[in-house]
Amino acid sequence: MDIKAILFSVAIVAIVGLFIGIFLGIASIIFKVFVDEREEKIGGVLPGNNCGGCGYPGCSGLAAAIVKGEAPVNACPVGGEAVGNQIAEIMGVEAVAGKKMVAFVKCQGDCDKVKEDYNYTGQQDCQMLAFVPNQGPKSCNFGCQGFGSCVKVCPFDAIHVVNGVAVVDKEKCKACGKCIAVCPRNLIELIPYDAKYAVACSSKAKGAATTKACSAGCIGCGICKKNCEKGAVEVTDFHAKIDQDLCIGCGACAEKCPKKSIITL
Repeated sequence: MDIKAILFSVAIVAIVGLFIGIFLGIASIIFKVFVDEREEKIGGVLPGNNCGGCGYPGCSGLAAAIVKGEAPVNACPVGGEAVGNQIAEIMGVEAVAGKKMVAFVKCQGDCDKVKEDYNYTGQQDCQMLAFVPNQGPKSCNFGCQGFGSCVKVCPFDAIHVVNGVAVVDKEKCKACGKCIAVCPRNLIELIPYDAKYAVACSSKAKGAATTKACSAGCIGCGICKKNCEKGAVEVTDFHAKIDQDLCIGCGACAEKCPKKSIITL
C-alpha cells in the first residue's frame, strides 16, 4: 500500500472539510436571522401550552406578534393577568387589566331534561353526528349531544360530560377557545369569570317545539327581558341572551324565568 497515496487522500479530505467549514461559517453569518431579545424573554414568560387560544401559532408566534405590536401584551388567555404584567414590563409599556374569561356551555339538556328519539350506539364524536338521523338521538336540534368532542380537545381537563351534557369547570378553564372551535353546534362561548347568570339554552325553535323536546329549554317568552331593569336581556329567534356588560347580577331574570333556562353561575 502506497503511504503517500494515503496521506494525499487524508490531506484532500481535510482541505475539503476545512473549506466546507469556512463556507458554512460565512453562510451562517450572512444568513443569520436576528431575533429581538424581547421576543426570547416573552417566550420564556409565556406558559408554553401552545394552545392557540391567543389566535397565533403557539407561544413563539404570540411572542413575535407582541414584539411587532400586532398583539396586546395581555393576549395570552392561559397566563392571564400575571403573565400580561410580566410581558408589559419586558415591553416597557403599562399593563392593561384584562377581564378573566371562561367557557360556558349554553345548554342544560341532560338525560333527565331532554327527550331522545332513538338509541344511538355509533361513534362517540359530536362532529360525526351530522351524518346520523336528526343529527343525534336527542330531540332538541340545538342542544349538546354529549359525546365529548370538546372534552377531547381541552388541554386543561376543564370540561366533562355530566349526565349527557358538557359542563365547564371554570376554575380550571383558561379560555383557550379550543372547545368553542370544535363544537359543531356552536354551544360554547366565553363569558366573564365573575358573571352571575347566563342562559343555558341555545334553542331557536318556537316555544311549543322547545318544550316538547326539553323541559329546561328557553321558549322565548320575554319575561326575563321585561323584568330586567338594566336592559341586559334581549330575545331574538325565540331565544334569550344576557349582555354581560350590562348585567348587574340582580337575578330578576332567573327568578322570573318559567322554564329555569337562566341559571346561577
